[in-house]
Amino acid sequence: MILLRFKRLVLASALPLLLLAPAVHAADLIVSAAASLTNAFKDLGQSFEAQNPDTKVILNFAASDVLLQQIIKGAPADVFASADQEAMNKAEAEKAVVASSRKNFANNQIVLIVPADSQLHIQQLQDLTQPAVKRIAYGNPASVPVGRYTKAALEHANLWDVVAAKGVPAQNVRQSLDYVARGEVEAGFVFSTDAAIMPDKVKVAMRVPAQTAVSYPIAVTANTKQADMAAKFVAYVLSPTGQATLARYGFLKP
Repeated sequence: MILLRFKRLVLASALPLLLLAPAVHAADLIVSAAASLTNAFKDLGQSFEAQNPDTKVILNFAASDVLLQQIIKGAPADVFASADQEAMNKAEAEKAVVASSRKNFANNQIVLIVPADSQLHIQQLQDLTQPAVKRIAYGNPASVPVGRYTKAALEHANLWDVVAAKGVPAQNVRQSLDYVARGEVEAGFVFSTDAAIMPDKVKVAMRVPAQTAVSYPIAVTANTKQADMAAKFVAYVLSPTGQATLARYGFLKP
């Protein structure tokens, strides 16, 4: 009887502590995505959380190759979304992603933009050779997908050396966009979806003919501890709801 009373006393005294204990944190799902996906994936992350209240989506944005190096070096990530196939091919070669989970989820276009108040007359890539165009922003081809697409298009037009001489390499596509928006360069190469988020500061001078499809792949990372939830996020991006969200931000169907 004394022992029973003691147990009741312990439970009664512990109850306030249990009530004050912090709630169990929702599981974090870390999604490393190309910089050009920033706005669309923020929206997708929120809607995915609404459907999966026990999961918190943590978004990590940067140039695709930078994200890949982070993953290879052990940075936590459950999903990798790249802005080109080359970065994802590297990820597969490094066994950083589950190859069978790889899917193409969106397409885009490369455009040449100028500041909104620019008086330059640019209708073709050859126009970039005019003296009035002194600085041109583009992603670093060594690590930024939009830079690789840009270099391929300019090489095809035999203009890469001329443009590179005026080049202002950027760490990611959003940096190129900012350079143009602030008037620090006369022109810049970005994705059409990036140009669309600053219509008051930049304008599209021309669409750039890409030499390969501007396609975005996504995959579950090899070291994820949440394979099921990561696969669920990939499926959500590919779902009609996910595709509709991407379309609102100007992305094309894969």
